[in-house]
Amino acid sequence: MSSSHLNPPTTSAADAPRFVSCETAAAVFQWLPAIRALQETYARTQGPLAVPRRTIAAGQAERASLRTMTAVPPGSRYYGAKLMGMAFGPAGRQLEYVVVLFDATTGSLAAILDGNLVTAYRTAATSAAALDRMAPPGAARLAVLGSGLEARMHTLAIASVRELNEITVYSPTPAKRAAFAQEMRTQLGVNVRAVDSPAEAVGGADIALAAARSYGEKPILQGAWLKAHATVVSIGSTLPDQREVDSSVVARAGLIVCDNVEEVLEESGDMLAARQDGVDPGAKCFSLNDLMSGKVGRAGGLAMYKSVGSGLQDVVVAGMILDLARSAGSAEPLPIWFEPKRIG
Repeated sequence: MSSSHLNPPTTSAADAPRFVSCETAAAVFQWLPAIRALQETYARTQGPLAVPRRTIAAGQAERASLRTMTAVPPGSRYYGAKLMGMAFGPAGRQLEYVVVLFDATTGSLAAILDGNLVTAYRTAATSAAALDRMAPPGAARLAVLGSGLEARMHTLAIASVRELNEITVYSPTPAKRAAFAQEMRTQLGVNVRAVDSPAEAVGGADIALAAARSYGEKPILQGAWLKAHATVVSIGSTLPDQREVDSSVVARAGLIVCDNVEEVLEESGDMLAARQDGVDPGAKCFSLNDLMSGKVGRAGGLAMYKSVGSGLQDVVVAGMILDLARSAGSAEPLPIWFEPKRIG
């Protein structure tokens, strides 16, 4: 074995892979740059292998699973993957996310990021990127169903692309929806009301955000509550057994934009249920690339953005966070090295 296999190469700290924690991500993240970066990325033509379908490996006896989402964004400085590990232990279900980025020029490991906040940021930023092209410019009243991390992030992201003047929020726990209302009033300086039912929250809203699957996997949002020209953002039904909006929402929507059309149609419980109820959403489902490139646009009536998540979003937003953290001097160099395999 040569000495090159025994000793790490001589590199500067500037060349070392980086680690970005949730705390660092929160300190440097910016909504509008993330939203614009996603709009620009989705406007570019993507090759057939650039964003493969997510994979899930699961062991029954181990009660554990691993989900992988990979992407090589067109024109990006980075490519990579997000891994989600889940296990059922003595304390219940636990999830951990990690995003791994590689340098698109050298193929070297660029960074490892705690993926928890990256996931929340990228989901909300992508929703806002779509909403910015789908909702009328004057859409000012937002209804929020949910009060957790995704609901908070989406409210902040939507407020970055629309000048909101009223927000109504419903979640099953009164204390949580009251706390959400107080937090958003403080951060955004707009009128935020916690209400007692999802119907009361949604009635008259220009934008309806569904960010809380109901208990028992029954839809929390019904089409009968929505006004004629509302825009719906639905993010919580990513697997076949998950429900968030009822079939009448799918039936009423004249335009449905999906971050991944195939996965939304085949894996979202809302779409599968709509088909069982005799609603075929396929002909009115379009991709984010269709929306961002101008192939489709809002033509009036009810519109919906439906998300199951994508590795493309993870890599684009994680790459932006990494660059901002590097500029701020807060991306921690890792004392590790990898021996590259030379080919040719």
